[in-house]
Amino acid sequence: MPSLISLADVRKVYKMGDVEVHALRGVSMTVEAGEFIAVMGSSGSGKSTLMNIVGCLDRPTLGEYLLDGREVSRMDRNALAEIRNRTLGFVFQSFNLLSRTSAVENVELPLLYQGVATKERVKRSVEALERVGLAQRLDHHPAQLSGGQQQRVAIARAIVGRPKVILADEPTGNLDSKTSVEVMALFQALGKEGITVVLVTHESDIADYAARVVVMRDGHVLSDKRQTPKDAALAVATMPSPDAEVSV
Repeated sequence: MPSLISLADVRKVYKMGDVEVHALRGVSMTVEAGEFIAVMGSSGSGKSTLMNIVGCLDRPTLGEYLLDGREVSRMDRNALAEIRNRTLGFVFQSFNLLSRTSAVENVELPLLYQGVATKERVKRSVEALERVGLAQRLDHHPAQLSGGQQQRVAIARAIVGRPKVILADEPTGNLDSKTSVEVMALFQALGKEGITVVLVTHESDIADYAARVVVMRDGHVLSDKRQTPKDAALAVATMPSPDAEVSV
């Protein structure tokens, strides 16, 4: 059975005037269904370029990229858009929610693009919000939600289309430490359901919750190691509440 994600000698070169910038210099890796991977690296390491290629937002200059057994790097724009909508889910640092629409309406958007009927759209969107613990916030607008709740809406939007892969770009960057771990618990739960999670982060304590950590440097994979991930649900349960009194 082929790997869900397979990159073979992937290279990406950007031309800026007369200068060539080599963002990826021969990256090869595979990712299996249900894996939770954290991709780390400093600015300019190539991690964002790698994420864009895996997310079908950009094409490699050279090399091969197979997603779910299909060579996607040479597909046209329309085919790539369909792959993104049906196979991939995206979560961003800035949430990217529509401010004038409710939580359930925000979550519905990918299904709207898929042409799903209204009744089924609402049903699946409500189910997705229930999965992320927001059953009581269906009609709330982003301004009525905390940062953590907004990110949960964004995760519900990412999973409502039943994707095989969730791509999360610094999803905890705007969240406090406790909420960040709660989001990691959600990602770990999704992994147990067979959804693959690829997370870009610069925070090593967030990467501790992934089962595999890939470190990028200068367009290369510097290291690719498996680890025993910290249990995010357990960490949340043992964290003190923000207003707990501190003993001296």
